[in-house]
Amino acid sequence: MPIKIPDTLPARSVLENENIFVMPQYRAIHQDIRPLQLLLLNLMPDKITTETQLLRCLSNTPLQIEITLMQTASYQPQNVAGEHLLSFYTTFDAVRGDRFDGMIITGAPIEHMEFDDVDYWSELTEILDWTRTNVHSTLHICWAAQAALYHHYGVRKRALSEKMFGVFEHRQTKAHVPLLRGFDERFPAPHSRHTEIIEDDLRSHDEVELIATSDEAGVFAAIAGGGKQIFVTGHPEYDALTLEREYRRDLDKGLTIAPPKHYYPDDDPKNAPILRWRAHGNLLYTNWLNYYVYQSTPYDFTA
Repeated sequence: MPIKIPDTLPARSVLENENIFVMPQYRAIHQDIRPLQLLLLNLMPDKITTETQLLRCLSNTPLQIEITLMQTASYQPQNVAGEHLLSFYTTFDAVRGDRFDGMIITGAPIEHMEFDDVDYWSELTEILDWTRTNVHSTLHICWAAQAALYHHYGVRKRALSEKMFGVFEHRQTKAHVPLLRGFDERFPAPHSRHTEIIEDDLRSHDEVELIATSDEAGVFAAIAGGGKQIFVTGHPEYDALTLEREYRRDLDKGLTIAPPKHYYPDDDPKNAPILRWRAHGNLLYTNWLNYYVYQSTPYDFTA
């Protein structure tokens, strides 16, 4: 899907160098179609990296997407230039009267905190409630999946004794779910988190359907409202070196951290990691766009 993004967004040059089709704004406005309107609430500290990873995954289907980038107003990130936020990001107040075909809410490295202690929790819960009426389908990633499951359904996260960190094998728990259409019977995906959702806790809520899990990493994907809400506890959008960067960052901080599991050949951090989840990661985002957004969203939001 050609993605319409600002010509000066840093992700643009990265994606074009990877031979990914990013549509110039001039060409976009001369196509006689309605582009899918996607809202990305980016809660990650390294916003440029997260933008690039997600835009990469959204790039390979045949329709046009227009991305709106959003940050929280109640918390100002410290790891991104203010100029970047001013140039490319909006806040909830500016879009609360709009409607969107789809929305992605990213994770955030704050799993150790109670939800109520998060600086922007009140703002986030308002946004989560708003998605029920103003967004056709919302995809929640990692911490955002845990936060949304807690806010909407009362499913609590549980602390892990050690970080769930690495690339793990998963399996589908329900056949013929469009989100996982085309997936292999076993598929890999990265995880990087200190908390988890217990499968029995999730299954106690009839409104939420578990669709993929891992013997080692636990709950991976769930769905509610026929696809209006999708929850993914891992990071299928991660690039090849994301786990490597996180591992080296924590080592540099003097933290006790084991190497990410099943990531380095022979589990040896001296070996270069192998990217083996990109195909399924791209397919997950493509399936979400096709089956839960494009195929069912109204052409005219005002009708």
